[in-house]
Amino acid sequence: MDVKRFAALGMRLAATMMVMLVWVYFTCELEYWSQIRAVDNLTGVAPLILMTGVAAFLIVPLWKRHLRASTSTIVLAALAVIWALLLIPALSGNWYPMAKTVYTGSASPDLTVYDPFIVETKAAKLPGAASITLTENPPRLDGATALYPVYASFVNAVYDEDNFTADIAVCTNTQSAYRRIITGEADIIFVAGASEKQKQAAKAAGANLVFTPIGREAFVFLVGKSNPIDGLTSQRLRNIYSGKTAYWHTLGWDGGGKIIAFQRPEGSGSQTGLQGMMGSLPIQKPQPLPDDSLIGTGSMMKQVSVEWRGVQPAIGFSYRYYAIAMYPNSDAKLLAIDGIYPSNETIADGSYPFSDYFYAVTSGPPSGNAKRLIDWILTDEGQFLIKQTGYAPLKN
Repeated sequence: MDVKRFAALGMRLAATMMVMLVWVYFTCELEYWSQIRAVDNLTGVAPLILMTGVAAFLIVPLWKRHLRASTSTIVLAALAVIWALLLIPALSGNWYPMAKTVYTGSASPDLTVYDPFIVETKAAKLPGAASITLTENPPRLDGATALYPVYASFVNAVYDEDNFTADIAVCTNTQSAYRRIITGEADIIFVAGASEKQKQAAKAAGANLVFTPIGREAFVFLVGKSNPIDGLTSQRLRNIYSGKTAYWHTLGWDGGGKIIAFQRPEGSGSQTGLQGMMGSLPIQKPQPLPDDSLIGTGSMMKQVSVEWRGVQPAIGFSYRYYAIAMYPNSDAKLLAIDGIYPSNETIADGSYPFSDYFYAVTSGPPSGNAKRLIDWILTDEGQFLIKQTGYAPLKN
């Protein structure tokens, strides 16, 4: 074999090896090697098919007997480009051509029952007077819907009622709260962790978000009460939300039909929780529902109990306190994850796999009355109110 032919063969082998290594890397990142038996639908396997096609269309021309351009080479190159373009959205979880976020309208509990300084407020109370009182320039508060009962109890305990106005402690939602802390409209917000987009928005605006953990909460999954499955593994949840598993029979429920996997809007606290669970694995955008009537009110807590063809095939997610205390659905149930049910004890000791901190967030290190309030929240008094509300405190 002459030197030129040997060098050409070496280059072909090297190029082939490079394509195969890239293929192996991405198929591993998308968990196809370990979870191929969990794939039960064409849409779930489409990214693997696309990646394999791109690799094949790149490798085949390398081993053609004649290197000069020909019709077949051009066709293979064109197919490689087309399939690669299709693969780009597939790797972000948004490849499905009719993808849409399945929610409409808005539904939430009546938060006014937790308002501070009202008769018979449902906000938790201390057994006695608080050790501090904030009179002048009290911090402006905002936060997630599920955390309003917590910070309303803080206001009720340490703010001066005579100097309190309703605009000092409001509850918009997680998305708006992050926007308001970034723009300086709020001094402290009470939320779960930020999404990547929220972190990027803060960085672009020059806001240095400081996260102070003040308690623990559980990210939970819910299904209809008639669903015979009482628990799932975290891997099976990842398979559902990455699109690999689309049917309940794969999970052990033969009569369940196709899974309806609801999601929340980008930037909401619970959607950020889902993103945290999925890590780098793309979340497949929701596919069209079999009937638009299943969309319901837009409340995840109501959507998870919808019926379709005699069964409750939906799954959704929320935070535990919101699901069991603020907006409960008697026709839905929480799932155990990896064999651990989300209880106060398993959240506090961290054995429930999706338990995490929630935060008091400031723009820059807390100072002035914002620091006084946050420091007080971390005392026994503040932690008592967190526990009385129904969350797991940092200290028992």
